[in-house]
Amino acid sequence: MLRYRLITGPLLIILVIGVVFLDDHLERGCCEIAASLPKGFVLYLLSALLSVCVGREISAFAKSLGLRSSAPIAALCAWIALTGVAAAGWSGTLTDAIASVSTALALCFVLPMLLVGFSRETKGALSLVGSTLVAAIYGGVMLSFWLLVRTEHTAWFLVAALLTTKSSDIGAYAVGSTIGKHKLIPWLSPNKSWEGLVGGIATSAMVAALFASYSGPGLAPSDQLPVWFAAIVGAALGLVGQLGDLCESALKRDAGAKDSGRILPGMGGALDVLDSPLLAGPALWWMLHFAPQVA
Repeated sequence: MLRYRLITGPLLIILVIGVVFLDDHLERGCCEIAASLPKGFVLYLLSALLSVCVGREISAFAKSLGLRSSAPIAALCAWIALTGVAAAGWSGTLTDAIASVSTALALCFVLPMLLVGFSRETKGALSLVGSTLVAAIYGGVMLSFWLLVRTEHTAWFLVAALLTTKSSDIGAYAVGSTIGKHKLIPWLSPNKSWEGLVGGIATSAMVAALFASYSGPGLAPSDQLPVWFAAIVGAALGLVGQLGDLCESALKRDAGAKDSGRILPGMGGALDVLDSPLLAGPALWWMLHFAPQVA
């Protein structure tokens, strides 16, 4: 397991850096085609792939509980929800943005109902719609907040925010495994402790503050945050990220699964990797929406 993790982890990092570099390169207008693409389009393509994976994994959870679910429909609706919110960020007017999101969510209800109609089987219709909507919200809407952040910040800013969020896992594990004595939620995640929670939050705060303190004047103004505010953002991402991990733990325990999938050797599924960023995305967008400017 550790051997596979040591291989998969660096490959994922290389993939993310490559995608971010290409996305940043296209934003600079490297060619005529790039100038016509919306901001963050390459990151959107990667997010679309991840949303499909999360949708299939949510559907698998539902099926393991004996609930009616369709992996293709769940995956399709996760992508539709992601695209609807992303298109809202790219749209020019508020009306278009609202229509884009509303249409996407409406489709996420209509498509599973169409499947009910074609199958001529009403039993399990509610669970089919419910599991599809969970996949759409979890794998589409929540993931799309990172794309909304991208519309106002550079791709490298997203990398810093993502590293800040994931650093909470490292800090929580390091502190919890060494001095953790008071269990956080033993009925849900027996290995997590209050000491680990505090350690994870502190780690994220420090990482975010370091990123902010080393951000030079060459960065875009939107990417520059006061160090004190960056520390607050980091602490919030660390807290919300660990809550995201607990949310996924609840789903896996209910489904009786150790991992959400097997597409990433040593790490599990897409949801196992995205558990903390998915919940942290909305928190990040709203905090940056009210961020003070560097003097």
